[in-house]
Amino acid sequence: MSLLQLVFLAAAMGLALSAIMSAAWQVQRTTGHTGWIDVFWTFGVGGTAVVACLIPLSGTHAPSARQIVVAVLIAFWSLRLGGHILARTRKAGDDPRYRELIRQWGTTADLRMFLQLQSQAAVGLILTLSVALAAHNPRPGLGTVDLLGIALLVGALAGEAVSDWQLRRFKSDPGNRGQICEEGLWSLSRHPNYFFEWLCWLAYPLIAIDLSGANPFGWIALLAPACMYWVLVYVSGIPPLEQHMLRSRGEQFRALQARTRPFFPFPKG
Repeated sequence: MSLLQLVFLAAAMGLALSAIMSAAWQVQRTTGHTGWIDVFWTFGVGGTAVVACLIPLSGTHAPSARQIVVAVLIAFWSLRLGGHILARTRKAGDDPRYRELIRQWGTTADLRMFLQLQSQAAVGLILTLSVALAAHNPRPGLGTVDLLGIALLVGALAGEAVSDWQLRRFKSDPGNRGQICEEGLWSLSRHPNYFFEWLCWLAYPLIAIDLSGANPFGWIALLAPACMYWVLVYVSGIPPLEQHMLRSRGEQFRALQARTRPFFPFPKG
């Protein structure tokens, strides 16, 4: 991938994601349900990345095995996570993190939410660019590094699916109403699903980076896990969700904070 191709691809993906998140803004305004925001973002990032993976950058040759594999991986990520968020949104409608922001913003909520969603489009661009750089690595064939990246992503997706299932099963039990899930992976971390989501994005730099120098822009893919860690741990993941938990669960959640790690699923020493 040349620099000019990289710039044009990034611009096209950026415009697509901006339009998708503009549509998400309009839908949440019309329906009053903020849960649709993450549905649009997840399917939008996945769809944009799949197109970027398969688009030919030189000539009209058929997609390589690596392009197809990476496209399938990002599509599977998008469908699994997007389907999970869609089911949750159809049931609950609102996301307490976004609802609290709207409450805080007051009369400026519409404009500030639009800008918030455009910033999410920018995050999506970093992620989709990482996926595209992995897919278009010119290294011939699928080697050991590619297989390691695939194994890492599949394992991370499995971990995220298990943690989501454990939480969903816990919440479905009427006897657990008002309680906090500490079963399975949730006994090791307050947010194991976020940890496995971050782990997914480590796979693409592994596939994109070529130490021989054949894919010089592959190192840019490292921005994806770095950005995702920052977003989940410091911005729109853990902080607003834990604020909501403190408001709704109080001392029960404070006690959980004292004995478990917020992100990495390892026993607290």
